Amino acid sequence: MSNLRLFLPVIAMAFFISIQSSTAQDQHFTQFYASPLSLNPALAGAFSGTYRMSLIYRDQWRSALVNPYATYSGAIDYRFRMQFKKKVLHDNVGIGVLFYNDRVPEVGFYHNQINIAGAYHKSLNHRNNEFLTLGFQWGVNQRNINYENLTFEDEFNGATGYTLPGRENLPQNNFTFGDMAFGLNYTYAPDRGIGLYAGVAMHHILQPQISFYQFEDLLDGDGDNTLLRKYTAHLALKLPLGERVQLLPRALAYNQGEHFAVNAGTNVRFLVSDITGAAVHIGAWARPARDEQKKLRLDALILMTGFEYQNFLIGFSYDATMSYWTTAGRRTGAFELSIAYLGAYENETVLCPKF
Repeated sequence: MSNLRLFLPVIAMAFFISIQSSTAQDQHFTQFYASPLSLNPALAGAFSGTYRMSLIYRDQWRSALVNPYATYSGAIDYRFRMQFKKKVLHDNVGIGVLFYNDRVPEVGFYHNQINIAGAYHKSLNHRNNEFLTLGFQWGVNQRNINYENLTFEDEFNGATGYTLPGRENLPQNNFTFGDMAFGLNYTYAPDRGIGLYAGVAMHHILQPQISFYQFEDLLDGDGDNTLLRKYTAHLALKLPLGERVQLLPRALAYNQGEHFAVNAGTNVRFLVSDITGAAVHIGAWARPARDEQKKLRLDALILMTGFEYQNFLIGFSYDATMSYWTTAGRRTGAFELSIAYLGAYENETVLCPKF
């Protein structure tokens, strides 16, 4: 294990010192390692195999809304070995495509994006189980809203409903913008023994404007509708507890302006069959978050279970929200389902945590 690992906490601390204030907040996944390309561009191609296909679905506020707030993401990435004559260090290149859809059906709001990611995995030792990776991502985003789902006070006819023509000066109902991200990732993944995975990423480097109004039409006149930068740090360990059991602690911290949250907890992996690679994961996490008074509070408790069988991975998780209640006195929460397939899977070396 190289001396580089000794400096990882210092690198992460320096990365977060540079955080700026902002007002926007991104989507997030509880099973963040199950959606690697949305977590960190440097995770493109970070797996033992030729290609990886992954899908993840999340919905929120199901107990409060008829049509819950829903998020879908799908990705495919490839890993290519760099061929150098007489070289024992096996560097790799990863490329991937990420599709993303966010929707609020109650008001007809939709956010779509497509991102292309590339990463270079530099091998750091002759066993080729230690890598330092630099990744970059570029994408196009499209947002739209269906005004037919919205009603305003001047449309009420006083008796039977909202039938009068409205006088709202509404902007164009869709727009697009470009976006960029980059990230670093470090992996130490021996076949046996302790594994370490750590990374940092910056999303929305260009801080694009995300208002439906054009700059000159903004009501406040200052154009401050910026999707500000998001800074992320993630860390995971693989701790063998025997031939068939592994303890898998992990943590994610992300900051976007005034919004700050941490996902921290652990999974336990139980190997069921050496022949098929069948395994079961059980985990529990907690998510503290900073509220509008800038106080850190417990936002959610999370339960997760996952299954491995041959080249397939399936994960389920539920966020039990601790801080908000619906008007009916019921807790709200979020459900996630993830599915992945690893093509031409090579061995038990894990270059990126699975859930």
